[in-house]
Amino acid sequence: MIVSDSTTLIVLFDLDRLDLLANVFSTIIIPDSVHKEISVKSSITLPSFMKVKKAKASELLDVLKNVLDLGESEAIALALELKLPLVIDEKKGRKIALREGIKIIGLLGVVYLNIKKECLSETEAKDFLDEAIINGYHIYTHLIDEMFSSL
Repeated sequence: MIVSDSTTLIVLFDLDRLDLLANVFSTIIIPDSVHKEISVKSSITLPSFMKVKKAKASELLDVLKNVLDLGESEAIALALELKLPLVIDEKKGRKIALREGIKIIGLLGVVYLNIKKECLSETEAKDFLDEAIINGYHIYTHLIDEMFSSL
């Protein structure tokens, strides 16, 4: 079980690869604001392994909303509240989540876990990441290289 911010979900929805999350996590919990954000392009139907949960109002959430967007703020607050890891890719949000003691993973981590579980070959992973980049997802090439060299 894991909480997710929107960026990785949007990429996976756009490329029709939500299976990459389902392969490694039994349940994905998303805050209301993330659900709204990923639904902006079209009315999507959430898969059965994805659940929407409202983040409880808290002092931390109020502070986070001053420095991060609403989706990131609620995702961090929800991960902390539920004591779950978090799928998040934005540098600022990752830094804050780590400071709060939340275990984090990003798109590259999800791809890495799929390779390790043999749900995705290295070639398929490279093709997927190329497609994500072509579709506007920003990934530092040195991080991709580090991921593949660690396999």
